[in-house]
Amino acid sequence: MRVSSLIRLVLIVLVIAVAGCSRGNKKGDPIETLPVDQVYALAKQSMENSNYDRAAKSYERLIARFPFGPYTEQAQLELGYAQYKDHKEEEAYSSVNRFIKTYPTHKHIDYAYYLRGLINFDRTNGLLERYIGRDQAKRDQGFSSQAFEDFGELLKRYPESKYVPDARQRMIYLRNNMARAELNVALYYLRIKAYVAAANRAEKIVENYQRTPQAVDALAVMVESYGKLGQEKLSADARRVLEANDPDHPYFKGHFPPKRKSWKRMIPFTNRDK
Repeated sequence: MRVSSLIRLVLIVLVIAVAGCSRGNKKGDPIETLPVDQVYALAKQSMENSNYDRAAKSYERLIARFPFGPYTEQAQLELGYAQYKDHKEEEAYSSVNRFIKTYPTHKHIDYAYYLRGLINFDRTNGLLERYIGRDQAKRDQGFSSQAFEDFGELLKRYPESKYVPDARQRMIYLRNNMARAELNVALYYLRIKAYVAAANRAEKIVENYQRTPQAVDALAVMVESYGKLGQEKLSADARRVLEANDPDHPYFKGHFPPKRKSWKRMIPFTNRDK
């Protein structure tokens, strides 16, 4: 019993000592004593030095110590940016959404919508795929769809924003990528002779992605699929539309599927986010 009691006493002393050290270190951190403007300046300095993890922690502490005021509002927005740059997409997305809900009339609210789109846009291009050249259209398109909606929200709410031109270009890229993903599926169905599925997927591309290069290629899939199914009228109708839109399409030269530049991997945007 005495040995057991002694062990418990030692453990209690150790716990108290560790807790004391933690409190002491926290008190020694200048962020705990500096005024709000100086804490913000430290966070900005960390950002400029590309120390995004330190910047994020500084912004979080500023928000905790000073829950109200212009510095806090700006810190919440820049917290999302710091997390985004630190490749913490889930945290960044949550921070930006929280900012949008809390400060819907903030003077930089348009940038918040733009940043939200950037976060999902970058998630469509995984780090590994950027280097090995994997076709982005073969990846899950959930983030592409969400990024497209995020940028679309910016265009709808703030059409005069300086971020609109870049957002619009990214939407074109995303739209083409999503159409190409659908085309990959249609071609897969065609290869395994699932002609009904191939025709249906190609029809979906023509209906939903009319102004993409892949819409014309989808018409070629429809011509071929309906022909294999014995649906001569539907095949002929699709062929007429294909001829009207692209009389020199490779399908007419016996090259199928066509080797089009639009099918090749598109280089992701550089981050023009500042």
